[in-house]
Parts: sequence; structure tokens; C-alpha cells
Amino acid sequence: MTTMQEPIGPVGTPIEVPATPAASFAPAADLAAAPAPRDREPYLRVTWNDPVTGARGHLVVHTLRSGIATGGTRMRAGCTLSEVEDLARGMAAKTAAFDLPVGGAKSGIDFDPKDPRAVGVLERFCEAMRPWIDAHWVTAEDLGVPQHLIDEVFARIGLGQSYHAAISRSADPAATLARVRQGLDARVPGGLLGDVIGGYGVAHACLGAASAFGWAVEGTTVAIQGIGTMGGGAAWYLHEAGMRVVAMADAAGTLYDPSGLDVPALLALRDGFGEIDRTRLPAGVTRLPRAAVVGLPADVFVPAAISYAITPDNSYDVAAKVVVEAANAATTPEAEAMLTARGVPVVPDFVANAGAAAWAWWLLLGRVGMSRDDAVTADESFALLRTQMTEKVRLLLDRWVAEGVPPRLTGLGLAVSDLDDTTARSALVIP
Repeated sequence: MTTMQEPIGPVGTPIEVPATPAASFAPAADLAAAPAPRDREPYLRVTWNDPVTGARGHLVVHTLRSGIATGGTRMRAGCTLSEVEDLARGMAAKTAAFDLPVGGAKSGIDFDPKDPRAVGVLERFCEAMRPWIDAHWVTAEDLGVPQHLIDEVFARIGLGQSYHAAISRSADPAATLARVRQGLDARVPGGLLGDVIGGYGVAHACLGAASAFGWAVEGTTVAIQGIGTMGGGAAWYLHEAGMRVVAMADAAGTLYDPSGLDVPALLALRDGFGEIDRTRLPAGVTRLPRAAVVGLPADVFVPAAISYAITPDNSYDVAAKVVVEAANAATTPEAEAMLTARGVPVVPDFVANAGAAAWAWWLLLGRVGMSRDDAVTADESFALLRTQMTEKVRLLLDRWVAEGVPPRLTGLGLAVSDLDDTTARSALVIP
């Protein structure tokens, strides 16, 4: 089975990295004027009010292609329509950058996922959105909503699984559903394939960055903010590859060891909300405040927790040489411009964390998983994602090194596609 022990590109081989004059970095105005879909109006906005708890939920469809939009469902206290719009915009860029024949969407519910009423809120939200999730919107896990939970809700409302809108288009929906479930539940090092594939992609974005700058994997350090599905998966596979994970932060604080954390041991101590049991920490781990992770010395910083984690207020605390966005919209535009001016590139979310979304559609489209063998599915999935992520991250950072072009601008150039595609169904064929 393919694992992260395989190097990507010339990792460990010194690469001549020419200095880029500070004056050549794109200013904030250039970032703000980035091409579509950044400035497009969404195709659809829907706001829902829960009659039981008063919770408010939002669905934003940014683009609709082949009659389908894809994007996860999140739940957190304080989630706003503006946040969901940003996330939907990012999904539109993500699907376009990875050449997926579908549009981008997102939903968010303003409610605490730890509240015992949260599952009921999620179920009522899905019922209210049923016209969209039945035929046009493919959703999945996101912050506060694990995949198993949203699948349980879909099953209860009679839609089987959260990819229902795509599965129902298949010539053989039962076979497609079986393929999806087999792929999501395939056992791989680190957990289930569906749980770790996004983090695997983030890990390869980090490894691609190390390769672009000529850093040996074993000598590269990384700090990770957030150790849920995405951040935890990235930490696992980076550790397996030999990169030194020196800091991991969850809601309870930051854990730090400059010699490298025992990532598997710490991940094994997580509870259902992704928090590590502090009573059983390995020796040598220093406990720091949650916000400290941003400013710890590391080559790579991976914000993998909440949106807008890096703002103008803390961007100057970032001590890393490169930021790899594992969380959606992890860096505000103003903060990204400030990092750019300091010579710190940001690998944008719609490339770095696109692995889970891209892989789900490769599974639906039959690019992986057709053999129905777990080992083959894992090998195909890891190889395809590793190849595509490596190529894209190297392209983004090679332009940064050679020309000072911010990675987001290069990435959005990849995402320019027929975003005005009609709802014609013929372009999307699901075996």
C-alpha cells in the first residue's frame, strides 16, 4: 500500500532558490483584484431559522455546473452568512482548480456542535434544504459536523448518504453508493481513507513546499493549529514522512516540543471533539496557550482549525517561512497581503485542502475505487492525490520564487473555467 514514506519530487536534494526582491511581491491591491470567482455574486443564498432552538443556518451556492454544486456543512456558534459565502467562493475555486465538472457551495449553521440539541438542529436543517440536497447539492463533513453524523442524518431522512444528489444520477445508484461507502470506510494507516485523505493532501502540500524551497524533509519543522480530521491527518502523514511536527494546537491549548512531538501517541489521546487528554501527555511536551502556536518557530505553519485564524492583528506573529492553509479561509485577505509583503507565501486553501473534495468526486466519477478492493482503492487514491497536489503546489511556489507572484494569484489562474456553465446534466456522467 502506498504511504507517505514515498518522497515527492526531489525532496532532500538541494535546490537553488533565488532571492526575490521585496519590491516584486504583489501588493494587497493585486490580491484583492484576483480573477473570478473571488468577485462573483453567488448563484443562490438561502437562510433558514430553526423553529425549535432559534438557530440560523445558511446555504450558499456560488456556482452551479451540470446542475450540481458541492461543498460541506459546518456547525459552529457564530457562523455567519458572510463566512458561508467566503467558503462557497473557495469551493468554486477548488472545483475549478482540480478540473471537477461541478460548482461550489457551502452551508453553515450558527449553533454549538457540543450542544445536545445539535443533531436535531442538523436534521431539521437538512430537511429544510431537501429540495437542494435531493437533486443539486452534494455535501459532506466540515467543522463541527463529522462525516458519520451527516450520513446518519441523511439516512434518517431517507436520502441514504450525503453524496445523494450525485449518486441518484448514476446509472446504477446502488452500485455507486456501495463504491462510495467502500471508499470512505477503507482501512489505511492513520484511520479510514475518507477521514484521512484530506489531511494526506495537506501533508503533500507541505512536502511540496519543502521540495520547492530545497529543504530536506527530516530537517523541516511544522506547527499545526487544529488536529481534527484535516489537521490530525496532516500531522499523521507528515510524521510518517519524517517531517518534524514541533507544535499541535487544539481548543485546550498548544503542545510544543522543539525536538518533535510523538504525533501518533498524541492523536490517540483525542476525544470525540478532537481535544487531547492533558492528563496523559508524553514526557517532554510543553503546554502553552492556544494562540501561541501561531508564533512558534517552524518552517511551515498549517492553520487547520477555524476560518480567519490569521488576521492583521496576529499576522506579524507568524514565524514560519510558508503558510499552508488546511482550514477554509484560514487567512484574511488583509493578513495575507501583510504576510506577502514580509516574503511569507500562503498556499491557499482551495489548493492545499482540496484533497478531500477532489477525492470524493474521483470516487463518484469512477477514477478510483472501481476495483472495490480496499488496498487498490487506497493506492490509487494516494497516488492520484499525491501527483496532483505536488504539481499544483510546485507550480504555485515556483512562480513565487522566480517572479514573486503570490500563490493565490497563480492558483486562481488555475481556477478560471466556465463558471457560467448552465445546469445541463449531460456534462456529468457518474458510472
